[in-house]
Amino acid sequence: MRAFPLTNKTENILRENGESGSFWEDRKDRHHCGIDLYAPEGEPVIAIEDGEVIDVGVMTSPEMISYWNVTHYIVIRNHSGLFCKYGELGSSNVKVGDTVESGQVIGHVGTVLNSEKIDENAPEYIQKLKDKNPSMLHFELWEVDPVVKSNDYLGGNWFGDKIPQTLLDPTEYLRSIEIN
Repeated sequence: MRAFPLTNKTENILRENGESGSFWEDRKDRHHCGIDLYAPEGEPVIAIEDGEVIDVGVMTSPEMISYWNVTHYIVIRNHSGLFCKYGELGSSNVKVGDTVESGQVIGHVGTVLNSEKIDENAPEYIQKLKDKNPSMLHFELWEVDPVVKSNDYLGGNWFGDKIPQTLLDPTEYLRSIEIN
């Protein structure tokens, strides 16, 4: 059985194509590799499926981009064979090698943007979020090990010309869980 990754999901939490935070959203200088599920900072994030934690690390930090807060990611290889990357977490409850069960709390929602550091040099879509400072779970779905280190990948965004071959649109995957 699969569980939705947020315990307190709200109506219309899934972004539609073209909306801010949707999968492969065109951000002019980059594309969005996942889907953002907006939720209160600190809300529990749960494992969707049973699996094994294969990677945990820093997803964003001010050392990468000045207006970012420190957030974390967790990659779980699901028993179904898919790889889920849970990102922009404020905290993580698991470590590499841990076995997780569907519905288990693995971390908590974080806030990636530091509004005080957003200025006119930031991309337009970031400037629009300046005073909103949304907290969210950034969620990616991969057929094989997710890209976490690449010259084309940074903070859940792809700077290359083409979509990575093994990156999947997570919208229908999440929608099928939401319906159950």
